[in-house]
Amino acid sequence: MIESRVRFRHLQTFLEVARQKSVVKAAGLLNVSQPAVTKTIRELEEALGVSVFERDGRGIKITRSGEVFMQHAGMAITALRQGIDSVANARAEGAPPIRIGALPTVSAHIMPRAMSLFLGEDTGATIKIVTGENAVLLEQLRLGELDLVVGRLAAPEKMTGFFFEHLYSEQVVFVVRAGHPLLKGDADVFERLGEFPLLMPTRGSIIRPFVERFFITNGVASIPTEIETVSDSFGRAFVRQSDAVWIISHGVVSDEIKAGTLKMLPVDTAETRGPVGLTMRTDTQPSAAFSILLKTIREAATERG
Repeated sequence: MIESRVRFRHLQTFLEVARQKSVVKAAGLLNVSQPAVTKTIRELEEALGVSVFERDGRGIKITRSGEVFMQHAGMAITALRQGIDSVANARAEGAPPIRIGALPTVSAHIMPRAMSLFLGEDTGATIKIVTGENAVLLEQLRLGELDLVVGRLAAPEKMTGFFFEHLYSEQVVFVVRAGHPLLKGDADVFERLGEFPLLMPTRGSIIRPFVERFFITNGVASIPTEIETVSDSFGRAFVRQSDAVWIISHGVVSDEIKAGTLKMLPVDTAETRGPVGLTMRTDTQPSAAFSILLKTIREAATERG
């Protein structure tokens, strides 16, 4: 039987190689030799009767059969981890840990209030929150390393195996320090934009395509000085001490805008507006604590608008 030949190490190795797209990188992260990884993948392919990876230039890429298997492998690893967590926490008389991936805008705008509400429920659950780009968080969700992602709705082709619950919509804004030259007089923002450093979302971020289309629509052909970043702490510090223009989701800087430490440029960015919400795997079976967490996130989103 195939299932009797496929072990945990096969699934773990397969998922790491799929994520890293490299046997060498996977071997390093798994603390095993490259030949050991290659042998494990070969054993898996022999058990399945199909190839799960194929050569792609100097690297490798996952096959169609591998993509199909990856979804189920991720669910299997998730189920096993949940079982281990449940046993460990049962002995500690606590609830299973809940792993959340949140975009920077959500981490700043929603999660602090959501966590305050959740702690008030006294569930005893351990919460782990990580921040990163939407694509990275969704991949971790697919592989079972996260239980929930709070962020923008991904493209349809990225949503296979997931479902999305809309919380609110948000748009991108152009912000600068108080007293910035572009705030003076009737300055044409797009004509003078090239005079200043621009902090841009990274090319892998979900809002980058919105920003690029927005620039094309407004006749901005090139950006002389561009810094890509997903670090909101760097963005805040750099903008406050320079004439840089920061292009960022409104939720990341909403408190600073209210306080007056950062100012929005008079740019109509309505076309960059997009849905933000909860993304979960379709096979998710929420525990009591997980259901309470979802409720508190919804409440926090409603309060912050």
